[in-house]
Amino acid sequence: MYKFKDLPYDYDALEPYIDTHTLGLHHNKHQRNYLNKLNELLINNNYDFKYSLEELSKHINEFPEEDREDITFNLGGLINHNLYFSSMSPNKVLPNELLNKEINNTFGSFELFKSKFKESALAIKGSGYTFLVLDNEKLKIINLSNQDNPYNYDYAPLIALDMWEHAYYINYENKKDIYIDNFFEVVDFTEANKYFQTV
Repeated sequence: MYKFKDLPYDYDALEPYIDTHTLGLHHNKHQRNYLNKLNELLINNNYDFKYSLEELSKHINEFPEEDREDITFNLGGLINHNLYFSSMSPNKVLPNELLNKEINNTFGSFELFKSKFKESALAIKGSGYTFLVLDNEKLKIINLSNQDNPYNYDYAPLIALDMWEHAYYINYENKKDIYIDNFFEVVDFTEANKYFQTV
């Protein structure tokens, strides 16, 4: 079975930008629920857990058609939350020189990138995520609805922002713009920097 992934920081570590209660519920309830439902669906299909989560996205057609939608949804919930939680830390980490150069080339500057990322996130209707991804070695900002995940489109995700209400509503209510601004106060490009150096 796929295992539950602990956060690399405590639930209060992102205060005051992400409150302890929200982060605890988000990680230990919402994400765990996606994991449990995914494992249950896969076990019922006699799956041998031979793929990584990312690889599983590309092998959904191996499952019966009536189960594919539920597997895809819960798999996306697990993957997207892993990406979101790894995109934050109490010690803010900005893009390294190599990634920052590509951000400047693509968006004009890091500040312009943040502005475009925020604009994209605010454009989401309902629930979804905003990602910075690599698409054929080119940076791109994308929105995906519900629990659709970037691996379904062969994108390589670098950072992720959860725009479901459970990610922000206790602290921010309908002030999504402030939530997005504060995401960049705890943003962590560590994994993005590592990945970009391998491209």
